Amino acid sequence: MYVFQSWGAGYADIVKENQLFEDYYKELGLVPEGEFEQFMDAMREPLPATIRITGYKSHAKEILHCLKEKYFKEIQEVEIDGVKLEAPTPLSWYPDELAWQTNMSRKIIRKSPLLEKFHQFLVSETESGNISRQEAVSMIPPLLMKIESHHKILDMCAAPGSKTAQLIEMLHADMDVPFPEGFVIANDVDNKRCYLLVHQAKRLNSPCIMVINHDASIIPSLQVATDGWREALFYDRILCDVPCSGDGTMRKNIDVWKKWTTANSLHLHGLQLRIAIRGVEQLAVGGRMVYSTCSLNPIEDEAVIAALLEKSEGALELADCSADLPGLKTMPGVSSWKVTRPGQWFNDFSEVPSSRHTQIRPTMFPHTDKDKLASFHLDRCMRVLPHHQNTGGFFLAALVKTAPMPWNKRAPKVNTHLSSLASRVRAMLVCVSHVCVSHLTPSAPPRPPPHKRKKMFGFKEDPFVFLSEDDPVLAPIQSFYDLSPNFPKLNVLTRSHEGKKRHLYMVSKELRNVMLNNSERMKVINTGVKVWSRNSDGEQFGCAFRLAQEGIYTLYPYIRSRMVTVSVEDIKVLLTQENPFLSKLQSKAHAQAKSLGMGSIVLRYQPNPEEPLEPQCPIELCGWRGKTSIRAFVPRNERFHYLRMLGVEVFRDKSGQRGAPREGGEEEADARAGCQVPSGNPKCLEEIIMNYYSGILPIKDWTM
Repeated sequence: MYVFQSWGAGYADIVKENQLFEDYYKELGLVPEGEFEQFMDAMREPLPATIRITGYKSHAKEILHCLKEKYFKEIQEVEIDGVKLEAPTPLSWYPDELAWQTNMSRKIIRKSPLLEKFHQFLVSETESGNISRQEAVSMIPPLLMKIESHHKILDMCAAPGSKTAQLIEMLHADMDVPFPEGFVIANDVDNKRCYLLVHQAKRLNSPCIMVINHDASIIPSLQVATDGWREALFYDRILCDVPCSGDGTMRKNIDVWKKWTTANSLHLHGLQLRIAIRGVEQLAVGGRMVYSTCSLNPIEDEAVIAALLEKSEGALELADCSADLPGLKTMPGVSSWKVTRPGQWFNDFSEVPSSRHTQIRPTMFPHTDKDKLASFHLDRCMRVLPHHQNTGGFFLAALVKTAPMPWNKRAPKVNTHLSSLASRVRAMLVCVSHVCVSHLTPSAPPRPPPHKRKKMFGFKEDPFVFLSEDDPVLAPIQSFYDLSPNFPKLNVLTRSHEGKKRHLYMVSKELRNVMLNNSERMKVINTGVKVWSRNSDGEQFGCAFRLAQEGIYTLYPYIRSRMVTVSVEDIKVLLTQENPFLSKLQSKAHAQAKSLGMGSIVLRYQPNPEEPLEPQCPIELCGWRGKTSIRAFVPRNERFHYLRMLGVEVFRDKSGQRGAPREGGEEEADARAGCQVPSGNPKCLEEIIMNYYSGILPIKDWTM
């Protein structure tokens, strides 16, 4: 559960003391003997900053190389008040060194121009979706889910979306597959937070993500159609990161110190259990659900898991994940705990006075049958304590479904192929039987009136409209870009029933199936990735739609024309000059561009293994071939990203002055720095960058 961090007046004055909290956790004995003072000292320390490099893009290794060889090496040389800074270190348990931790505070970062560059790098790359600023313990749940590209995944309480982004990355582990068989449906109950979730998910440019807005405890069951049959959708993987009291976030959310009481967990336990129950109901047999909280309290943790296992009657079992993440230090789950109200402790529900039964429930206590309790194997749960690896506090449990839930046996498939004769005959028989019954039992009580449809709150979303295979919009696109015959036309959608289509989006085949069969069941906030945008100037050249950079990785495998192969020097020109002449390109790219007619194009860079100093990953950019010039249609932050990969400096120093001229003379230095030289009033890309950063809101949260 993520809690927004407040940075208003008086926030820093909050005293990091709560005697009730200390007494409670001392009594429970969750912290190993002799370590409680270390535990409390760690809780009072600021949380280290952690970053995660998105792992599904093919240039993740290039970003890692840039961080290690440039920024981290520079940080090692920085001294603040005569003290050398500690270099960031990789999280030992996160695969492929894609997650890093640093103890540098924002205050320290502002004291050095080199650290200011590092901070701006983080902000820019975060906006581009290449880096996520995420708390370390928050990265654990998706890793325990063991995602594969064909998995159907539900994230039940997804906002703000850091874990959702991880799930999408894992789904796209192979970037050569534009449409993985699986998908991620990310849900949140708060309509406004759903839009924060959309922002996080859209940075990853995936056609396999859908954001919906429902109460997780009653999230609707969805259906999918297969060969004319409609059946319930069961998920292969579910992330159940429930709302919680958040006492594991005290290092980041300091106001929890004064707000924490023992009543918080009592109020949330019922909701947490309902959400978990709804999750396992929709989990496929053989599937895995990870339950997690950023609370250390057993009432929100082991008590929920134990109640879930009890209700499942053997249909669920806890997976042993202790060896899944080598290097991660965790404590096993506990099988004994107590429940309290101020001044009174209860070991068993039988000790609770009747006046407290509305606040304290039987499911909050350990099972009284010791053999039954032992069969739950609650020691397979995992609790992360802050002082063990300088992290926040966290709880995790991975549940595997071995059979249908006893109260939710899987219904047989229902034939919905209306053209089949058998279906019609069945429908007629049902109607006749209803007539007969109504005549034979005239005194039967009437059926209750249907429930009123629940009102949907929040912004009214534009409709999602799939294009038909023969939609007139598609023919010129197919011809202009010479799309391959296997291009999935039916996966293209727009957001308007009427008028000219402004943007075209794409979703995977499986998400299309979900959307077409559940339009009345779910409230969709956003889905798909933009692949084309209307450009009226293009109509005269044969196609009114230009390529969108967001969807280039999805579209590229199907495009067989309008390609220009560019070099590193070509990319530098294209990303630092607004409309360079074709003659600015090197000979190969120049010849290819000249042979193409005007309109939208793909600019393709292929790595050369013999040039190790150049990027060793393919790059696809959207561009426009003009009459005598060429242009890259790339969003600003992505321009910065690619320029950094090419070794071009895109920041000013802290004083706002440009650095010393680079090799090659002043003109070449200006060009490498991003200045539009052929102009009477040159406007430097560095200036654009600084204007951009001066207007952006600081990213203050290291999100969970």
